Amino acid sequence: MNFQSLSTNRLDLIRVTESHVNDFYTILSDSRVTQYYGIDPLTSLEEASQIIHSFDQTFSMKRGIRWGMIDRSTGRFIGTVGLNNWSPYAKKAELGFELHPDFWRRGYVSEAVQEVIRFSFEELALHRLGAVTFLENEASYRLLEKLGFTFEGVLRGYLYQGERSHDARMYGRLRTDVITPQVKIEETV
Repeated sequence: MNFQSLSTNRLDLIRVTESHVNDFYTILSDSRVTQYYGIDPLTSLEEASQIIHSFDQTFSMKRGIRWGMIDRSTGRFIGTVGLNNWSPYAKKAELGFELHPDFWRRGYVSEAVQEVIRFSFEELALHRLGAVTFLENEASYRLLEKLGFTFEGVLRGYLYQGERSHDARMYGRLRTDVITPQVKIEETV
């Protein structure tokens, strides 16, 4: 399978490459972004480069897909969105994303995630998308609920960050779920 770029009204979703390392580092070295991300803030460009390299590895092994979000109006790299723990055989994956704080509360993540959901169900023929959030990350779990994900429970000690384990909220959405529109919720991620 070749990497497929996607697009939305305002975003181009592209393969993340070394050319994005500085912007990617800026995002993941910001403690506001990583507070509920599952990793401590990055401290070097080399760490950012290693993560970008891991995106290629997981894609080639069909274990994940990660897209860089490019704001079409400025050409700026503003974050990533993608699938983790992808299993084509089991027809499932977990959704993940992060966004530069300059772009919070503007609907970019919602827009990108909706396209990834469409791609996952229609083109990858997945049956299930999951997502996990820190218990305290209300912005993320409200966004997931707005996009039709169902709260399925708490996973004890599921996330590790800051030298300790954290409980996580588990969400899921099936291809067969009927989604009813919800009121717009301001996005803070």
